[in-house]
Amino acid sequence: MTSDLLALAAIVLWGSLATLGVALANVPPFLLTGAGLLIGSLIALPLSGFDLGRWRVPAPTLAVGVGGLFGYHFLLFVALRLAPPVQANLVNYLWPLGMVVMAPLFLPGLRVRPGHVVAALLGFAGAAIAILGRGSAGPALAGGFHWGYVFAFGAAVLWSSYSLMTRRLPRFPTAAVGGFAAIAGALALLCHVLLEPHTALSVRQWVLIALLGLGPLGGAFFLWDAALKRGDPRRIGLLAFLTPLLSTALLMAANHQRPNLAIIAATAMIVGAAFWGSRIREAR
Repeated sequence: MTSDLLALAAIVLWGSLATLGVALANVPPFLLTGAGLLIGSLIALPLSGFDLGRWRVPAPTLAVGVGGLFGYHFLLFVALRLAPPVQANLVNYLWPLGMVVMAPLFLPGLRVRPGHVVAALLGFAGAAIAILGRGSAGPALAGGFHWGYVFAFGAAVLWSSYSLMTRRLPRFPTAAVGGFAAIAGALALLCHVLLEPHTALSVRQWVLIALLGLGPLGGAFFLWDAALKRGDPRRIGLLAFLTPLLSTALLMAANHQRPNLAIIAATAMIVGAAFWGSRIREAR
């Protein structure tokens, strides 16, 4: 299906986020996000035929779009600062599960069968194995409750809600995502000015930020929006569990590490969950 291919393309781009993030580890996160989103918003120019009028959407749609892009990254960055990053990232990856189980709340024409929930839980378990089975997470697993987990959970709920809400809103062109990204990027840069130290960037860092903006912080959002407009959000949510798997695999490749048993098991679980969920067609 076209929607599956669009979603998978977005997921592949998101899978590169961690590898690029490691290469840009010295760049303050709000500066990184703001610059990436502003660069990514430029993709909307050719999509809209260089007609900025196609970026215009009703105020409620704009609020949902900007709130989704900016709010998600803001909550996630707070979570990563307040809690161990491995667990916080794992809590964040509840968002594909949220897309599956919350679909009927946002889209009354859809129903969720027990098979969808079981497949989503299997996918989340696979994502957990991919994240926790990298071999370097051990020390980060120490400790009890952190308030960062609350922010990570909020990020997960917000992104799954945004993804589903775009189907509930009056139809808008995918090019309008450029407006969402531009305003969200400006807000992130404002957070950088208020909360982070000034940082001078090298030419190499700007090149990598440009790749970040064209990929996981830009192109992926346009592909995701196009996929959601065409496909079943329950199915797309199950496919999204591939994101942490691809992210971990790319990090291991960049570090010249071979796939371990955890990655193989996670692959089998996530692909199996996506295939199982895609076979549940009577739930519409």
